[in-house]
Amino acid sequence: MNPTTYSNPQNENNGTTSLNNIVNTKLIAYVIGILLWVEGGLFLICMGVSLFYKEASYIHFLYATGINLLIGGSLMTYGKGARTWMTRRDGYCIVTLTWLMFTILGMLPFYTSGKIPSVTNAFFETMSGFTTTGFTILDHIDTMPKGLLFWRALTHWLGGLGIVCFTIALLPIFGGGNLQLFSAEATGVTHDKLHPKISMTTKLIWTVYTLMTGACVGLLCLGGMNLFDGVCHAFSILGTGGYSTRQASIAWWNSPFIEYVTATFMIIASLNVTLLALCMQGRIGRLFKDGETRWFLGSALVITLLIMTGLYFKLDYPIEQAFRRAYFHVATIHSSCGLISEDYTFWPKYTWILLIYTMLAGGCTGSTAGGIKSMRIVILFHSIKNQFKRLIHPNAILPVRINNHVVPQPVVNTVATFTIFYLLCSFVGCFLLTLFDIDFLEALTTSISALGNTGVGFGCYGPSNTMSGMPEAGKWIMSFLMLMGRLELFNMLILFSPVFWKEW
Repeated sequence: MNPTTYSNPQNENNGTTSLNNIVNTKLIAYVIGILLWVEGGLFLICMGVSLFYKEASYIHFLYATGINLLIGGSLMTYGKGARTWMTRRDGYCIVTLTWLMFTILGMLPFYTSGKIPSVTNAFFETMSGFTTTGFTILDHIDTMPKGLLFWRALTHWLGGLGIVCFTIALLPIFGGGNLQLFSAEATGVTHDKLHPKISMTTKLIWTVYTLMTGACVGLLCLGGMNLFDGVCHAFSILGTGGYSTRQASIAWWNSPFIEYVTATFMIIASLNVTLLALCMQGRIGRLFKDGETRWFLGSALVITLLIMTGLYFKLDYPIEQAFRRAYFHVATIHSSCGLISEDYTFWPKYTWILLIYTMLAGGCTGSTAGGIKSMRIVILFHSIKNQFKRLIHPNAILPVRINNHVVPQPVVNTVATFTIFYLLCSFVGCFLLTLFDIDFLEALTTSISALGNTGVGFGCYGPSNTMSGMPEAGKWIMSFLMLMGRLELFNMLILFSPVFWKEW
């Protein structure tokens, strides 16, 4: 009944009949239809939460479920009998359109319930959720219905490893096309496989992800959170999202234990989930021998100590509090999570530079964290070292080595191109925001934060404020940046390239 999809490397365009033989529109429609039914099922879970707490908002999840099933069913009907191979182009189209459709339909409970009565704000809030950015326009989180709060948290947890990745693990029905979809959505320089079948790889990854979420829930509840708050915050932490069930975020509990637990799990969530899976299989050495992991952990430690020093000597924090607050905020920004325990904009200004660096760098490849990614930073660092050596030994062959393996020169070139383009996109976003009279520092940091899916900024859009006051045009610009950053720039922007729509 379902079309079996597989890759056809000899001729990607062979057999498709729409859009000038470039993409298989029927197959794209069929797959997106299935994914929308999955979102409808998630709405039913949230409806159950609303019913449990006796909230009237349950009806809005029911409406959203019906709309998802109707649109998804229509797309599946249109796509019935589609040609059965999936090309790389099809994968890029499916992933980008899925994230857009999930956001458009995912905002319905917010909008129809009247809790976010603006289309712009509802779209922004949902896009921020699915991309695990964590920017919010809500100024009354404590009074929001629990069903809607649970949906906000669930968008983080689902978006952390990826909507399509989740569906492949849950319903491995796309055959060989699973690899095309996984590659189009997964982030990082390379994609490690735990199993020859990509569907089994995603299942193992999601199993590890679920176990870590459960452990985080247990420890948060041990620290004083109730079960609902614990689950929602664990979804946000492991997805490195940033949504809280409280307007004051983690600061509401005023608990050192909760801060340490939250910070530690944010760091763990920033590590390559494949390496974490190997740790659970008893191969712990692989994690600490990994060059990217060592760089990321070393970066987090050094920056924590530098900020702790400033808090201790310049603001007279007690030594333990100075370390805890520095550790927490380095973890939350380096992991691109965005939960807060105090307003860091009152810290010494040199700490701002360090935090902006962590915002740019992000976490590790193959994690739920955003940013440029530590693997790219490591490759660039070694490339710069080699450039100095070439000045003395111009004829020397100096390959970049990571984990005792030579990084191919095309990969080094791709990393350099990505990093330059990433910085360029950040500055373009900053320029566009300043057109709407947003302060330069605020525009720069919110642009970097949106592209890195971090969810924190400075000034009017710092940790003590929300995005409710941003101009509507600015929210659409940031929504675009958030999606572009989550899909690692090229995976989304390639759809706007003339090359994508030309046959080879």
